[in-house]
Amino acid sequence: VQLQASGGGLVQAGGSLRLSCAVSGRTFSSYAVGWFRQAPGREREFVAGINWSGARTSYADSVKGRFTISRDNAKNTVYLEMNSLKPEDTAVYYCAADTGDYYRDYRARYDYWGQGTLVTVSS
Repeated sequence: VQLQASGGGLVQAGGSLRLSCAVSGRTFSSYAVGWFRQAPGREREFVAGINWSGARTSYADSVKGRFTISRDNAKNTVYLEMNSLKPEDTAVYYCAADTGDYYRDYRARYDYWGQGTLVTVSS
């Protein structure tokens, strides 16, 4: 299983970005996927997760109401729509997959990780 995150960039505070996570593998539709982020000097933290069907999602309190996670199983892709961005959202964003349909915040439960994509929010 390979994951490829993309869509990062530089945006002003209050702006929006959409991240994509393309996942290889014939059984993508059975995987849960999570987004995590890591700012300089800080630990990697959970942002959002989605179960295999898309019916269940989970969010960190810091992004609730601003970020939306979704998936398109026909395209083997998970998205993270980020609105009302703040400077404190600046980080490298990573996507991760769990073959056991875990979609919450315990990092060690995720089996596969992609490389990150950098999001920079200017004030």
